[in-house]
Parts: sequence; C-alpha cells; structure tokens
Amino acid sequence: VQLVESGGGAVEAGGSLRLACATSGSDFGINGMDWYRELPGKSRELVVGISGIMTGGTGGNTNIAESVKGRFTLSSDAAKNAVYLQMTDLGPSDTAVYYCHAEIFTGRTPTGWDRLSDYWGQGTQVTVSS
Repeated sequence: VQLVESGGGAVEAGGSLRLACATSGSDFGINGMDWYRELPGKSRELVVGISGIMTGGTGGNTNIAESVKGRFTLSSDAAKNAVYLQMTDLGPSDTAVYYCHAEIFTGRTPTGWDRLSDYWGQGTQVTVSS
C-alpha cells in the first residue's frame, strides 16, 4: 500500500491550494485518513483528519485544528481511496511540508482484517509568501 500526494506549491498570502492523496495497492481497507504538516523547526501536527471507515464518502468523525478552521476543508472519495485538502486564505504561517497519513487494514480474514498499520505519504511542500 502506498500513499501518493500531489498539489503542493508556492502561493501568495490569501491564495488557495488543493492537495490530493491517493492510495494505491490491493486488498486493503481504510480506517481513517489525515493531513499533517511539519512547520520549519517544529514537530509534525495534525491539520485535519477523518476517522472511522470511509464508505461512500461519508466517513466517520472529522477532526480539524483550530488554526485552520474555516479555511481548510477535507473531502474524500471512497471509490478512489483518496482524500483532498482544500486550503484557502493561506498565510505565511501555513508554510510547511504537508503529509498524508492513513490507518489501513491489511490481511483480509473471513471475519475482517488481520492488522491495522500506519502509512505516510512522501510529503509535499507548501510555501506561502507575504
């Protein structure tokens, strides 16, 4: 299973970007998907995530950081095993490497799955200039 991110780049303050994270592989189930970011010199932090089984795009609970509420929106496409992060009204404080994370079930059994593991994307740089 692999997570592949796309959509990062450089924008001016007030601009928008849309990040995408696609999951590839076979015979797996997604428990939840999140976006984290790593600001320069700081530890990785949760930006927004959706937990619970993603089915039909409705998913389970969504968590979002206070600093991005009203500006960032997470959407999902269960058919494509993908999540998207729409970021608007970006500011220099949003400059970071953004990582897609997923909790994924593998090892199908007659009653469910054998294991739950964490997967990370390679990261995509978002740079916002003032």
